[in-house]
Formats: sequence, structure tokens, C-alpha cells
Amino acid sequence: MRRVGADYDVLVCGGGAAGIGAAVGAAKAGARVCLVEKYGFLGGAATNAQVLSYCGLFTRAEVPERAVGGVAEEVLAALRDFGLDALAHRSPTTGNWIVLFDPEVLKLALDRIVAAHGIELLLHTRVAAATRTGVALEGVTLAGMDGRRHVLAEAFVDASGDANLAMLAGEDCRVGDGEGHLQALTMPIRVGGIAAGAKLDRGRLQQAIASYNEAGAYPIARTDGGIFVRMPLSGDLWWMAVDLELADLSSASFTRAEIEGRARAHAYVELLQRTQPGFERAYLVATGPQVGVRETRHPAARHRMSAEELTSGAQHPQAIARAAWPIELHGEAGKPVYIHVGGRGYAQVRYDAIRAAALENLWYGGRVIGADVQAYGSIRVMGTAFATGQAAGVAAADYAARGRRVDVAAVQATLRGQGAII
Repeated sequence: MRRVGADYDVLVCGGGAAGIGAAVGAAKAGARVCLVEKYGFLGGAATNAQVLSYCGLFTRAEVPERAVGGVAEEVLAALRDFGLDALAHRSPTTGNWIVLFDPEVLKLALDRIVAAHGIELLLHTRVAAATRTGVALEGVTLAGMDGRRHVLAEAFVDASGDANLAMLAGEDCRVGDGEGHLQALTMPIRVGGIAAGAKLDRGRLQQAIASYNEAGAYPIARTDGGIFVRMPLSGDLWWMAVDLELADLSSASFTRAEIEGRARAHAYVELLQRTQPGFERAYLVATGPQVGVRETRHPAARHRMSAEELTSGAQHPQAIARAAWPIELHGEAGKPVYIHVGGRGYAQVRYDAIRAAALENLWYGGRVIGADVQAYGSIRVMGTAFATGQAAGVAAADYAARGRRVDVAAVQATLRGQGAII
């Protein structure tokens, strides 16, 4: 399958939901795969930012209807093997179906899935540079604990969330909405030390927030109390109330956000201690290794999904995935806006949305697929990322197997054979 001198058939940048989908999808299609991840664990936002629920796996119907299968279902099955229910739970705040999990269980489950499929995994490794010949990527420079080395591959998938590979390869990238405005950050937190049987009272919390906001150091934008739920295994409270604006993509801005986010987290837990019965001994269990990032760069794709496609539930003959999560916009910190998907409750993602605009052997998965400002609010979530990532990995493997061309119908057939829902 590989050309002479190629180290891999498919190299995947990023080990989040999209990267796992891409690596497993490509490996199951017969490719020799390398998966590169900058952290010391897999999972992406699920484990590096404590986004402890998978969104987008189901439509918003009264009874949960699957919109994503394939690799995502393999991950859920692994979570069940470790004792989690991995069932759909309806969020009382938004009415959408989500799947809760424990981050440490997820890390171990993903390690085992990657190993079971023979994927070469490089943790603590970044893609530092890329080389290209004309309209094709030739190789990438990997920077790891043992220094730098250049590797060659037939095909590549950018599942980095931040378009790191696409940017290094010279693809045009839009920042945020194209005018520099980025969706707000959120730092999900875990709270422990809660008395047995104690529940967070939303009405009481709203009153406490209103009082706190009169003179508190860090006014809480989510005056409704935010999103909170008790987690499996630990029983910790998972709370999304720490919201932050991001001025730009500079390290200085991210540094300020991380520092302020931690200060807010401690202040908000103190608020719970003072105002919520049973929370007197509550404490901050953890923030994530990093703040929760919703948006950075958007690389140019051959098709940009539109808001109209989502609101109408558009279908397409070259579909490779389904997007079922509402358009969720965080243009202002703590003030999310939801616009529901129309039609059958999902829109089909067409093949060209996962193809790089100017490179023939680079595919996108997850947050970096082609989408306009509003459509991005739907396709960015982890459930949908599993699906677009798996499609990108299968397409990349098909390209390598066919001698640098892709048969979209064959990609669709392979995806269905892998249990994907398109």
C-alpha cells in the first residue's frame, strides 16, 4: 500500500474524539496508522478540559435516536466494559441527550482501543513542521521527548482541533468568525465533599448568584446557575459556570484565561459552601489540564457547511456523517444560544467538508471541518467529531490504497461496514 520510503499510510494529528475516530477508521480499513498527541493521554477535550459528556451522539427526539455509530459505539462499549452505563441522559438544562463518563476510565479505554487496532501511538509529541510537494503533503516533523524526526506518509488527517497541521502545511485559515471574534471559553470544574443526599437547588443557586454578582470579584455570567450534574463513580458535581472571553489566540491571552479561570473556580466553590445546604465541606476536586476551548482556527475546506444546512436538516448523496447537535453559539461568555437542527433531526455532512481546499491528501476531522460561523456551533462537539474523524480516516486510507485517489462510494461503503451511521 505504501510508496517506497513512506513510514505510514495515514498519519493523524490529534488524539481527541476526531483523532480516535480517524485512527481507528483508517486502521480498520487496512492502513498502517500513526496517531500523534501532544498530551500524555488521549481523549481531547474530554480529558484535557474536563468536558465530561459526549454531545451529538443522538438527535433531540423525545426518545434518543442514534446519529453516530462506528468508532463512537466502540468507545461506549469499552466504557461499559469498565462498569459505566454509557447511556443517553437528557440534560434538564438544554433538553439534549448526552452520555456521561469518567475521565480516568476513558483514558484507559482509549489506550486499549488504540492498541487493539495496531495503531502506533506517539504521546508527548507535536507536529512541528510540514513539507509538501505541489498539492500534496509529503511528510511532517514530529517533536517529542527524544527530539525531532521527519516522517513520511501517504495521507494525513488534521484532528488537532486548532488546525495545527493544516496551518503548518500552508492552508488558509480563518480565525474565529473571520473578524477576529472567538467563541467564549469555559472551564468545567468538579466539586467533591458534598454531603450524602445533598442536591444543588437551582432556585437557591440563582438567588446566590444574583447576590454575589452585586459585589463579587468574578461576576457569574450564567445567572441561571449553569449546567450541573452528578458524575458516575465519584458522585462529584460537574459544573459549567466558569466562562471567559478570549481576545485572540496569543499565549498571553490563554495564560490570562487559565489564571483567571482557576481563580473563578475557587471563588464559585466558596459560594456553594456558603449558600447550599450539604455543601459546607465542598471542595474543588479538579480543573482540567487546560481551559475548555471552543474555537480557534478554521482551515479552508472544499465545502463549508452552512447554517441553512443544519436548520433544514439537509441531506446529500456524498454524505459521510450526521450532525445532530443544535447550533450552540457562545458569542458572549455565559450566554449560550441554541438553534435546533431541522428536518429529521440531523443534517448530513458531505464529503467535501472534510477535504482540505488546496491539498489532495489532507483530510479534516472534528472542529476543523468546513463550516460557517453558525454551522460550526453544531459540528464542533465530540459526538459529531467521532463521525467526521472516522470518515476522514477511512478516506485517507482509501486514498493510500488506491494509489492517490479516492472513491467516495467506496468510502461510504467502508464506513457502513464499520458500523458508522451516515
